[in-house]
Amino acid sequence: MFRAAFTLTLCLSGVALAHDLEALKLDTRKNALPVLPKVVAMMQETVAGKGAVAAIPVCKDAAPQLLKEQSVKTGWAMSRVSLKTRNQATGTPDLWEARQLADFNIRAANGEKVETLEVGEVFTENGKPVFRYMRAIPVGDVCLKCHGPVESIEPALKQVLEGTYPGDRAFGYAKGQIRGALTVRRPL
Repeated sequence: MFRAAFTLTLCLSGVALAHDLEALKLDTRKNALPVLPKVVAMMQETVAGKGAVAAIPVCKDAAPQLLKEQSVKTGWAMSRVSLKTRNQATGTPDLWEARQLADFNIRAANGEKVETLEVGEVFTENGKPVFRYMRAIPVGDVCLKCHGPVESIEPALKQVLEGTYPGDRAFGYAKGQIRGALTVRRPL
């Protein structure tokens, strides 16, 4: 009797945990993801009006500022990371993020849509529960100007990128590939 009750309790706890994870993902999507279309719109507007060189500060400064503002509103840490970093100081993934990005690449290769790739897990960090979330960022048309094949990047733009981002590895992408991910760490 005790064993059956214990098993039922564990099963119900698993159902509650799964439900809680879905609720956390939904809430995180709602409060974190709106930043991404804003960044894309700023990039598109800048590239169309002033050219790709003028868009570098949008990606380097304005996008992180938008994430910082949303972080202040929510109390969550947010950033963009990639396996092929452009800005090593802010875009280098930690071990968990690197594993998730590698898994996203496998899932995309197996046919999942890049736009829907996400993961969320609860961890204990410093004795406190933390929800970690990642959502893949696909390469769009506007991204290709600076992140496409090296030979397709305009020489003047390439020179500015090299001066702005020493050790830049964020080249060689094609439309629809995973450029990186939005990563969120929120205390529970």
